[in-house]
Amino acid sequence: MSDLIPIIDTHQHLIYPDQWPYSWTDGVPALAGQAFRFDDYLNAIKGTGIARTVFMETSPDDPHWKHEAKFVYGLASQPGSLISGAIANCRPEHDGFADYIESIRAPRLVGLRRILHVQPDELSQSPLFAQNLALLETFNLSFDLCVRARQIPLAIALVKTLPRVQFILDHCGNPDIAADNGNGPATQWREAIQSIARLPNIACKISGIVANCNPGTVSVDLLRPYVEHCIESFGWDRVIWGSDWPVCLTTSDLPTWAGITRKIASAEDPENQRRLFCENACRIYRVSKAI
Repeated sequence: MSDLIPIIDTHQHLIYPDQWPYSWTDGVPALAGQAFRFDDYLNAIKGTGIARTVFMETSPDDPHWKHEAKFVYGLASQPGSLISGAIANCRPEHDGFADYIESIRAPRLVGLRRILHVQPDELSQSPLFAQNLALLETFNLSFDLCVRARQIPLAIALVKTLPRVQFILDHCGNPDIAADNGNGPATQWREAIQSIARLPNIACKISGIVANCNPGTVSVDLLRPYVEHCIESFGWDRVIWGSDWPVCLTTSDLPTWAGITRKIASAEDPENQRRLFCENACRIYRVSKAI
């Protein structure tokens, strides 16, 4: 493993069903009723070269988001913990947003996320939503956008409204790889990615796309055109890597996804590979460069 470029995993979930409920997992057989604790994650990353992580909120049922964030801060504070940062859940559509941020502020808090792909399209387009997200500049926090491919134009509208806020597009904008049926990326997704990549205040997270594949189809050949299109559109300075563990287990596993992305990037200059796998994450999420 010593010759592997180290990875900062910027999209690592944890599920502790003994702490609080996660109703969204009920319809996901690979996750429903199961625990995915930090020790399980440490076992999953063996041999992958993952050196540190940024925890991504796992959407426990309302109103447990604050409890989840503080629980993860505790994990991160343990000696030798790999957790260098945390992205917490939030509700920018609600009043009192600044007070909420103050209530969860901690040295490990690097960003916020509000899941949008399962919400009405208009949620992210309200004036209050944008006004609240504008506060992130003051708090020096980023915002992760999790939208469906067809919602990327809505994401573009929001990102344009807030040019001083750092956004990250999760999961390559969620291309529907299963529906593409092995024929390569759909034109609508390709064009949407090119459009949103023109905005300077958003980066793209190379993550999550294995969950969008049909079971048994995950491979370098299938995923290469999606990954390469995102890198070509955003450039090597605005792409970061994430495992999306344990959601990746719905069709594959973490070592397979890590191996696929390493293979896709293997022909590139090592400096570009370091940008994708660790350097950009340090800058975008403001975590330590010491690996």
